[in-house]
Amino acid sequence: MSSRTKIVVLRMKEIIYTAIFIGLGILLITLLFIMFGPGKDTSETASAPAAAYVPGVYSASIVLGSQNVDVEVAVDENYIQSITYVPLSDSVETMYPLMQPALDQLAEQICATQSLENLTYAEQSQYTSRALLQAIEMAIGKAKVEE
Repeated sequence: MSSRTKIVVLRMKEIIYTAIFIGLGILLITLLFIMFGPGKDTSETASAPAAAYVPGVYSASIVLGSQNVDVEVAVDENYIQSITYVPLSDSVETMYPLMQPALDQLAEQICATQSLENLTYAEQSQYTSRALLQAIEMAIGKAKVEE
């Protein structure tokens, strides 16, 4: 009986490469199972905050002398997007030069903080800013969701 003995020579480099590829394969399969496996079904409506505003553009008026100036507030479901004037007439802009800078300053702060509290304004435009803030509050009050 002649028995033929086979000797298999494995190089260490091949064993290491094979072990690395097997490890990467197991890691990939584990990640895929974690990402797409069962138990990952979470509802977006349960985690999403309730809508604070009804999306749209809301306006409020300020009476300056004999003219009305409309302030528009654009909101989406959760955020105040922008605050602008409805086209400001040249006569109002000439008579009240601090209107546009005061509104720009307030709008920037309100959109950044999403709040009407703790706002700062320049001392020379404090009365203008307060009147604008009242109009903005009225417009945002129209936009709020009633619970």
